[in-house]
Amino acid sequence: MSDYDEGVSVEDSEYTSEQESEYKTPLEQSAPEPQEEARAPIPVTERAPGRKKQYAVSTRWERQVAESGPLKDYHSYFCCCAQRVGNMFILWQRSDGSPFCIAGPCWPFCVGVTLPLILGISALVCYFILFNDDSGLPRWVAYIYLPCLALVLFALFMVSCRDPGLMERVTDEEAGQGGWYWNEQVGSFRPPGALYCRECGVLIEGYDHLCPWTGTGIGHGNLMAFKAFVIGVNVLCYFSVALVAFVLLDGLVNGI
Repeated sequence: MSDYDEGVSVEDSEYTSEQESEYKTPLEQSAPEPQEEARAPIPVTERAPGRKKQYAVSTRWERQVAESGPLKDYHSYFCCCAQRVGNMFILWQRSDGSPFCIAGPCWPFCVGVTLPLILGISALVCYFILFNDDSGLPRWVAYIYLPCLALVLFALFMVSCRDPGLMERVTDEEAGQGGWYWNEQVGSFRPPGALYCRECGVLIEGYDHLCPWTGTGIGHGNLMAFKAFVIGVNVLCYFSVALVAFVLLDGLVNGI
């Protein structure tokens, strides 16, 4: 055994595995620590003061407008005062350009079919059954039916005239590193769940489907209102059928 070995105690000469892993040579100590690659955050679109939002609209629609001017169709006659974004029509907007009241591409179907069906059938039920003294129904039934009708109409308005989730255009390449996907149809990155609606012509956050009965696309912004409308219109429909069935059965019984 050498003099060096004799001068070192057993406790000093024994290293645990953790101490060995922590030991570094002078060259290793001077080397910089490797840093983990940070995931790119979701980009936030920054706008200059007074500048309105730039939505992710169909690039094909933008080229048509740039080449031949505003599109001339039946929408342009009925929505002449609205700002057109793809096939969506902003009737009332906030100062930053976000829509406060907006109509979808199928608004004529909603106005010409959905509303007349709800209002027409409800009017017939009210006239011939609820407010008819010969029907034999107590008046308190009308106090239940009419609020149901009002809630259905309110839910329909909240679906049809509310922003479904229009997304702004994001072209920053950092969005691709943050888990976003490039969408060629609108020339913008999109987060997971956001999809391009061909009928609406825009990118919608949390896009679910296009509902012609409500006249617009269903997305993150109006999905809860759409569910409330579906439940409410079914309740109103079954309520109306039950009233009609009651009056018919009552007439048959009294007739006998």
